[in-house]
Amino acid sequence: MVKVIASSLRKGNVVDKDGKLYVILFAENIHPGKGTPVTQLDMRRIGDGVKVSERYRTTEMVERAYVEEREHTFLYSDGEGFHFMNPESYDQVVASEGVVGDMAPYLQEGMAVQLAQFNDVPISLVLPQRATFEVVDTEPVTKGQTASSSYKPAMLSNGVRTTVPPHISAGTRVVVMTADGSYVERAKD
Repeated sequence: MVKVIASSLRKGNVVDKDGKLYVILFAENIHPGKGTPVTQLDMRRIGDGVKVSERYRTTEMVERAYVEEREHTFLYSDGEGFHFMNPESYDQVVASEGVVGDMAPYLQEGMAVQLAQFNDVPISLVLPQRATFEVVDTEPVTKGQTASSSYKPAMLSNGVRTTVPPHISAGTRVVVMTADGSYVERAKD
């Protein structure tokens, strides 16, 4: 365990609070006009999956647990969970639905991810910032619509809804941000 200031904590870090380990799901530093800056943390207890929210002063010291973070390759998912492989040792680990959470639609076979493990148990996952998917359904292109100002709804091949520029049609491959599914650009492939 290492003591760090609260403002340095990020999503995926693991902290020790009252002898229990928590993985950080969301971290935000808040600097109000008046008063003390604070760090807002949304965390999930590793033992039983209970979610909690905590606020710390940004300069407050917090116990950060040492977690092994390694690159893993996503293989597949089944009733047991999400299967990942360490490309160096070829060891396979299974992450539960609770660990993967809302990132599941963005996982693609062969995708390299950062998997954090504590005592050989997967506890958090960090995806690449961007992923490429195919647009499977969207509204037809409307003539006279300007490309810069308006976006139209679209359904991606992973089942996520997003908005795309008017010139994008069904069957086009697009790059999206894995954090929120927002459109970045047309895929170069």
